Amino acid sequence: MISQTREEELSREEPNKDTVEESESNRLLPSQSPSSSSSDDENEVAFESREKIVIVEVETPESIGNVDYVPPFSWKKLWLFTGPGFLMSIAFLDPGNLEGDLQAGAIAGYSLLWLLMWATVMGLLIQLLSARLGVATGRHLAELCREEYPTWARFVLWFMAELALIGADIQEVIGSAIAIQILSNGVLPLWAGVLITASDCFVFLFLENYGVRKLEAVFAVLIATMALSFAWMFGDTNPSGKELLIGILVPRLSSKTIRQAVGVVGCVIMPHNVFLHSALVQSRKIDPKKRGRVQEALNYYSIESSIALLVSFMINLFVTTIFAKGFYGTKQANSIGLVNAGQYLEEKYGGGLFPILYIWGIGLLAAGQSSTITGTYAGQFIMGGFLNLRLKKWLRALITRSFAIVPTIIVAIVFNTSEASLDILNEWLNVLQSIQIPFALIPLLTLVAKEQVMGVFRIGPILERLAWTVAALVIIINGYLLFDFFVSEVKGLLFGLMICIWTVAYIAFIVYLVLHGNTLPSTWFSIELSKRYSDTSSDFGNKVSESYSLHRPPNTTMEIDQ
Repeated sequence: MISQTREEELSREEPNKDTVEESESNRLLPSQSPSSSSSDDENEVAFESREKIVIVEVETPESIGNVDYVPPFSWKKLWLFTGPGFLMSIAFLDPGNLEGDLQAGAIAGYSLLWLLMWATVMGLLIQLLSARLGVATGRHLAELCREEYPTWARFVLWFMAELALIGADIQEVIGSAIAIQILSNGVLPLWAGVLITASDCFVFLFLENYGVRKLEAVFAVLIATMALSFAWMFGDTNPSGKELLIGILVPRLSSKTIRQAVGVVGCVIMPHNVFLHSALVQSRKIDPKKRGRVQEALNYYSIESSIALLVSFMINLFVTTIFAKGFYGTKQANSIGLVNAGQYLEEKYGGGLFPILYIWGIGLLAAGQSSTITGTYAGQFIMGGFLNLRLKKWLRALITRSFAIVPTIIVAIVFNTSEASLDILNEWLNVLQSIQIPFALIPLLTLVAKEQVMGVFRIGPILERLAWTVAALVIIINGYLLFDFFVSEVKGLLFGLMICIWTVAYIAFIVYLVLHGNTLPSTWFSIELSKRYSDTSSDFGNKVSESYSLHRPPNTTMEIDQ
């Protein structure tokens, strides 16, 4: 009788245990709950299940049934996770960045290398948060913004993201067109180079049909081409090692180089890249029910992204020092730009075994082509995520590409009159990028700090404060760029009045994003509540979850409660 009673108790306890484990896995990654899986056919996803790369797992006695088990480091697994970070790093190497590098070197010499290094570190922090959001939720930033914000705010964010993408793509396509013009000895005009570059949309679709790894391999080749080209030029120019080291280690800034300093920081954080990275990390198949596997993925992505941005930093360093050595303190320093940089290099360093003009052209072409393809990729995720479009990839890529290529062709025809006009265009495009930065950073920091969204993978209070500090610094620096630009460029009362009205609306929307959902860094009370929520039993955790759901704004759609 006792035995029978004991068996009945165990039978009653066992379902409770299963329910607890299921509840824990749902709380861990709320957006990957069974209900969301069943709606995959209705909702836009970054990668279909069949497209994802399977990470080979070797079960051990410790890992069986242990959701918290994190497997030991494996070089083979690091290789399997390698790819998304290098695709993300392309945005740090696009033609707009290269122009910022060469102007910083020519005007400021070696003095801004320290800022380039720390700007890359800040960019790495933002990109790691983007990757964390994608891995921990199984959804990318544009998708989560669609659920987090009301319809009007969502459409404003989508419009701003598209503007940022178009501005970046114009710079990238123009950079490729300039490279094609150089390599063809001027036979192909700028507009022809734009049309050739536009065809990379179809190359991208062709490569994507062969799988994610093949596409990542092509980008690896393009990055290697850039690295070899600019390293070759670095070796040819033979810059001063001592000045190079001092430039990296000793912070220096003068009133004459503030604009270049702002440009160095502004070029690193690309709005569309924040959206892109959160989607790219979903190309690997990760078991969302095992917290240890999710943590493992975050660990490998952190290593991979750090290596990728170290490579991008070295390439940017090469470009800056090449022009610092060749043109700092010369009369050409203030007039050098992306269009005439190759010719100036040829006049300064001559031919050699392989003319430096063509080495520059090859590196610039690799930068332009790779960044335009990632721009197309980012455009698909942004459009699909915000609008929940279920379109065939070729059609969505064609629509996304048209948004950028049509304005670019017009720009190429209108601005192909002189080098000065293209430089002015580039300044306006940099301003456009700066304007869009808050609309990617603030939603990212809002979501990655929310326990309802991230579960136990929400960022801690120290990292949260650091991230907001970096975001505020980047926004303030870019705000200075905007102020400086408009003071020098805005003429006329009517135009000035329009700019003032637009500025008020712009600041008001930023304030709305900051205040939406209490996005400022958590109070100590909420931090303590978060700790208790993570450490206590599942029953108490469910009560806290219910408490969160009662106080959550009605426009927030989260599946943690299901």
